[in-house]
Amino acid sequence: MDLSTNYLGFKLSSPLMAGSSPLVTDLGEVKKLEDSGASAIVMHSLFEEQISGERLASIYHMEMYADSYAEALSYFPKPDEYRMGPEQYLEQIRKIKQTVAIPVIGSLNGSTVGGWTDYAKLIQQAGADALELNVYTLATDPQESGDQMEKRTLEVVRAVTQAVSIPIAVKLSPFYSSLANFAHQLDDLGVDALVLFNRFYQPDIDIEKLEAMSSLKLSTSAELLLRIRWLAILSRKLGANLACSGGVHTPEDVIKSIMAGAHAVQVVSCLLERGTEYLKELNAGLAQQVETLEYNSLQQMRGNMSLARCPDPGAFERANYMRILQTWRPETAK
Repeated sequence: MDLSTNYLGFKLSSPLMAGSSPLVTDLGEVKKLEDSGASAIVMHSLFEEQISGERLASIYHMEMYADSYAEALSYFPKPDEYRMGPEQYLEQIRKIKQTVAIPVIGSLNGSTVGGWTDYAKLIQQAGADALELNVYTLATDPQESGDQMEKRTLEVVRAVTQAVSIPIAVKLSPFYSSLANFAHQLDDLGVDALVLFNRFYQPDIDIEKLEAMSSLKLSTSAELLLRIRWLAILSRKLGANLACSGGVHTPEDVIKSIMAGAHAVQVVSCLLERGTEYLKELNAGLAQQVETLEYNSLQQMRGNMSLARCPDPGAFERANYMRILQTWRPETAK
């Protein structure tokens, strides 16, 4: 069964990639990922704040003298709390490249144009085959419009694409007023892929201690629905490849992502829950599903459930929305 796919200019043996996770800090786990069938590996993110050392230093200097801000500032990790510093990160890329033969994709997480973009060059020099930009930011400033936020992100992406020659993927959140338009603007900049979507870790509240609680909750298959919706909307409308990230736990989830238009599928939570070797089960299940559905390759399947053939996807989606609301009955929820 031909499970190969093209992503970021690479011909991958399977669409299943190891997404950004702490697994890459252990070279033994990295080798297991390759042996279990990962077609590529995405590094965990190097954060803008890690590189902007002076900015971090000023934050902790403020913390010493401004007790009223201590709780808020405590959310910033101290430098020694990061898994790897910038130099260690670059060295880990070199070590991983020596360990595996599959593509290794670096990852930068930032939201402003600054000196940290110079690290894109260093990541390329360290041997990364491609670079994923995770533009993670919350729109909390009421004085900043959505258009201003988008322009800032486009400036970041433009700066990085000008700094390196390796392929660039941009990992997006779903929280844009016109995601389809923004995707086209990124496509016009020449990015090689869009990854849908990053996950915002939601804080909870301890009502007795009056504290905000930060916790990492792994994804479930329920999160996939948002991804396949936008994959289906964007499929065949862009020059850039599309990757699905978040909510992929079963071979059926992989099939849905491909049918919606994904060229590649990143998995993390299912590997953290079930172990690295679960990739073998996913790949075997994917091959079996493709054969059962009577396809000869993923290429035949890709995008066959997208909205590319629909003249007005917005009307199509609205019609389905109305139909569901009108036909829902208690028994349909079972």
